[in-house]
Amino acid sequence: MRTACRSESLATSDDLHALFEPRAVAVIGASRHGTKLGAVMARSLAGFPGGCLLVNSRNPDPAAGVYPSLREAVAETGQTVDLVVLCVPAAASAAVLADASDAGARAAVACAGGFSEIGDGGAAHERALADVVASTGVRLLGPNTSGFVAPAHGLTASFVPAAAEVPSGSVGVVAASGGVNHALAFALANAGTGVSVAAGIGTGIDVTAADVVEYLATDPATTAIALHVETVPDGPRLLAAVRAASAVKPVVALVVGRSDVADFARSHTGALATSWRTTRAALRQAGAVIVDDDRELVDAVTALTHTRLEPSADPGVGLVTAQAGPGLLLADRLRADGVRLPELAESTRARIAEVLPPLTYQRNPVDTGRPDGSLATVLRAVADDPAIDVVASYTLSEPDTLDLTSVAQDAGLPGDVPAVLTIGGLVDETDAVRAQLHKIGVPALTNPAAAANAVRALVADARACHRAAAPTRSPAMVPSVPEGPLDEARAKAYLATLGVRTPESRVCTSLTQACAALTDIGGPVAVKLLDATVTHKTEVGGVHLGIRTEPELADAVRALARTGAPRYLVEAMAPPGFELVVGARRDPVFGPVVLVGLGGTTAEALADVAIRVAPVSHAEAAAMPGDLAGSALLDGWRGGPVLDRDAFADVVTTLGDALVAYPELDEIEINPLRVTDAGLLALDAVITRTQEGT
Repeated sequence: MRTACRSESLATSDDLHALFEPRAVAVIGASRHGTKLGAVMARSLAGFPGGCLLVNSRNPDPAAGVYPSLREAVAETGQTVDLVVLCVPAAASAAVLADASDAGARAAVACAGGFSEIGDGGAAHERALADVVASTGVRLLGPNTSGFVAPAHGLTASFVPAAAEVPSGSVGVVAASGGVNHALAFALANAGTGVSVAAGIGTGIDVTAADVVEYLATDPATTAIALHVETVPDGPRLLAAVRAASAVKPVVALVVGRSDVADFARSHTGALATSWRTTRAALRQAGAVIVDDDRELVDAVTALTHTRLEPSADPGVGLVTAQAGPGLLLADRLRADGVRLPELAESTRARIAEVLPPLTYQRNPVDTGRPDGSLATVLRAVADDPAIDVVASYTLSEPDTLDLTSVAQDAGLPGDVPAVLTIGGLVDETDAVRAQLHKIGVPALTNPAAAANAVRALVADARACHRAAAPTRSPAMVPSVPEGPLDEARAKAYLATLGVRTPESRVCTSLTQACAALTDIGGPVAVKLLDATVTHKTEVGGVHLGIRTEPELADAVRALARTGAPRYLVEAMAPPGFELVVGARRDPVFGPVVLVGLGGTTAEALADVAIRVAPVSHAEAAAMPGDLAGSALLDGWRGGPVLDRDAFADVVTTLGDALVAYPELDEIEINPLRVTDAGLLALDAVITRTQEGT
């Protein structure tokens, strides 16, 4: 069963039909012989049904079908060439593209390297090529790409010969790298799932991943999109494309850069919100299913191209296994991934008990033992259970005793409840069964890990659709930030205007004032350096805690004086609790984002964080702590305080709204935000402005 998340109009990217569905193509820099790029590309495109013209200004041979210019080739043949493939050096690319546009070409693929990646000289060639694109309106894929394939159109615009063997299918591939593009296309072919279009973006002078995602969103031949991301030139544009696409078909994203660790920034928030984490979080928020590697991506789109669950906050999975051991592997992985396997209803178990021996486990997972004709009955019973949204199964290949395709059909699969079937065995046997199952619309995998990947993707997509159905929220009006440097005291005063609670405190410039503050507040107090240029006060001896008496206070003030502090804060010690870091920062790619993680000194060490693009809805903000590995600590762990998620969401949404409202703000960080029995307390705060707002 296929569903759309919600009804949403799609703004199609500037016409990419000339690129992926051309009437005729031409190779410029072509050759009929040799191993050079132009010769390989000419062979790849020789079988294109619309016709392929060959152009080589240096070695024309019209009698052999090699023309000196595209204009002459068009005049001679009368063909309308929409797409040209440039197999010429970087220095010649701009002029060749301009000539091709004059001859009527509307799209191009630039395969060559030698542009900005090699330095200033190459950057000049890149600017010249971009200028031609801007002045002519030609859509350009590349440079630095191995091209694309569109099997349904018989189009192999790739210099990788085997790409022509990739079968037509319904997965659209959008990859930053041409090599990854081909690797994914081959992996999908090997998984029994072909591609509609598989495009390598390369440098992305013109056509970007967002453009191709928009095209695939409206392409009737594409039912799922596989997205590989390395860098993001325009974060808001990519998120808009993914959000619109995922409304009508699933998007699965693999983001590169997990181990790209930059120098620590000025604050914990800047250090934790790396581009890898932020990109994954932003794409997930936009509706994409996020995966960790290429194998998981292939398994995910293999399932999602055949079926999609109804939107649900927490879908239930029913697991039926014909062999207990592999079933345990599958169940273990699903539960570890946070996938729910609810206990089956008593009525369901009664139906199962009629056909299975009493010693088999029948609550969920259901262990059938060695399968027989009863397997279809069990699958149907599990699918009919009211708590089950998708059925997953594992069986070994036994062609003499079990026809899994017939079993699926006898069980009414696919039906109202989607299913993922897994068959283990030798490739020759399992490939044939898998192809039969795919033909009837049931995704089929060949091992427990792959099945877990597929089910996890279906569940993640259903959850994303459920989130997408929630009402959107516009940023609220928030007070502006005071002018001038913002030390901790001024930062906390601003937080107070936002409704964020802070401990009672006094700003002091002398021991006399500090003693008066101690008397007014009562002990114990913290005494802290006030200096807007110092964001990590503990590292310079700028924090003294638990001060109860005037002698202790005098010692603390003298210690701060030795650091050169002219002002300091005397503040009431907060009650015990658990600490979070909460922040909003201006990401260079995606703009304002909000972050929550484990606070205090553990923030950098554990990097256990949740990130969202602002503005964020109240519900989404309240759900962020659930993303943390340490989320159990926030729910009264060993008698500790329980996080008020509504109050927490108020803090997060307000910080995000402030950055959305005021472009001069670069970051607001509360670290720590203490969770106490009396509520949330901001114990420290840092606010910084952008360079323009300084």
